[in-house]
Amino acid sequence: MAVEAKHDVVVIGAGCAGMRAAIEAHDAGADVALVSKIHPTRSHSGAAEGGINAALGNASEDDPETHAYDTVKGSDYLGDQEAIEILCQEAPGDVYQLEHWGAVFSRTEDGRIAQRPFGAAGAPRTAYAADITGHVLVQVLYEQLSRRELKVYDEYFAWRLVVDEDRCQGVICWDLLDGGLKTIGAKTVIIATGGAGRLYVGTTNAYACTGDGMAMALRVGVALEDMEMMQFHPTTLAPTGVLITEGTRGEGAYLLNSEGERFLKRYAPNAMELASRDVISRAEQTEIDEGRGVEGNVLLDMRHLGAERILERLHGTRELAMTFAGVDPIYEPIPVRPGAHYHMGGVDTDVWGRTELEGLYAAGEAACVSVHGANRLGGNALMETITYGKRAGAHAAEWALTHTTVAVPESVERDAERELKQLLARTEGERPWRIRDELAATMHENFGVFRREEQMARQGELIAGLRERYENVVVQALELGFLLELATCMVVAGRARKESRGAHSRPYDFPERDDVNFLKHTLVRWRDGAPELDWKPVTMTKWQPQERTY
Repeated sequence: MAVEAKHDVVVIGAGCAGMRAAIEAHDAGADVALVSKIHPTRSHSGAAEGGINAALGNASEDDPETHAYDTVKGSDYLGDQEAIEILCQEAPGDVYQLEHWGAVFSRTEDGRIAQRPFGAAGAPRTAYAADITGHVLVQVLYEQLSRRELKVYDEYFAWRLVVDEDRCQGVICWDLLDGGLKTIGAKTVIIATGGAGRLYVGTTNAYACTGDGMAMALRVGVALEDMEMMQFHPTTLAPTGVLITEGTRGEGAYLLNSEGERFLKRYAPNAMELASRDVISRAEQTEIDEGRGVEGNVLLDMRHLGAERILERLHGTRELAMTFAGVDPIYEPIPVRPGAHYHMGGVDTDVWGRTELEGLYAAGEAACVSVHGANRLGGNALMETITYGKRAGAHAAEWALTHTTVAVPESVERDAERELKQLLARTEGERPWRIRDELAATMHENFGVFRREEQMARQGELIAGLRERYENVVVQALELGFLLELATCMVVAGRARKESRGAHSRPYDFPERDDVNFLKHTLVRWRDGAPELDWKPVTMTKWQPQERTY
């Protein structure tokens, strides 16, 4: 196996964060390539519906400081405030750049970019393209990639990072089209592989969202931060987990229980349907658990918005509801429930995307900067992919252009080939889908919206058993191996955080937030085949923790 090619910067993952990083690195003068297991325009960023947050002030008074405060409060004070302030300051310029590149945003009457209200925001600051915002951004970024003639290794499955002399120097991939291992050398590598929603049975995430980049970083000794913080989106369709955008509630939709009551008045009397996602998911789950659900769901009612508004601003949502639930929201409410949506945790990085391993960067959902803390605000993820993708690309290019060598030791390639041959040589054993399905079902049950100590302990034992069974899996199941390791990290971190904060809710044993003991990030490293837990302080600038109500 020879080195396929060498580049200054290699980006793994070609969604919004990966493409934005590659564009920035190229424009800084670097030789850049992207590696993606699917075609870039098929990336999961395209599934983001509702919008992208920036304090443009087009719909009401707004400014970056208000955006930053809303984000800090939304994070339940676990977000790093320096990183949040950078995001909110740079967001308006980054959105205007997307517009100049050709992003077709919805408009106000006087031609400015329209902005809709989103949960826990102090102003309507979510810029949107109807309800297909992610799709629009992916197409625009791919046009910019094509214009620059950037090299894309698509249908290349990145499997193992190359580390030599304590520096990341490339990636070993499986060529999905032609078969065989291919090594791509690089002076710097940016992980932008997205989240790991396939850990759960009900998820908004595509089948490709298996946390590959997080697990690859973990395996070379890099820490993962806040892995217990998995966000459940309040409005997903059962049983598939297909996302119904927060934009529906931004436009004025109601949430009802089986008694036809707008139940959020008991949980978030001021913000109601526009409270933060963790608050609404807990409210829904409580209604369902206490018998006021409708076959395991609550109802999202858009009927009062009228056909014209639904067709103009939420046409994609209507199609999804009709296709996957057999419901036309113009005439009847949509059954929805909380579903696994977004990982606030990820590869521990600084505000330039740098990890503790020289030459390795991360951006987007795979990374934890941490701008989302314990709970992400809707509309902030797309913004993070752009702003922090750009920053990681700039720094990775600058570093690469001041260093000259790339070395991929033959021993690293030989080890990879040997391990893959062992996997491929197995003819008897268990099929991977059984293990994957058991993992997803038990994670939903034992590590979901609410968490109990005995359930988390049981889940730890279940995952250990699944990892043993994984050793005898027949056919390739590299992604399953990634998921099992990430699940292990999540449970270890979740049991250690003995409080309720944001998405990590322990109402039965630790119902309160504990700033004295747990205003800090979890860090998990992989040592000798097992997770090792550590902690790191939260970066505070202006805002001290307060009680969080909506």
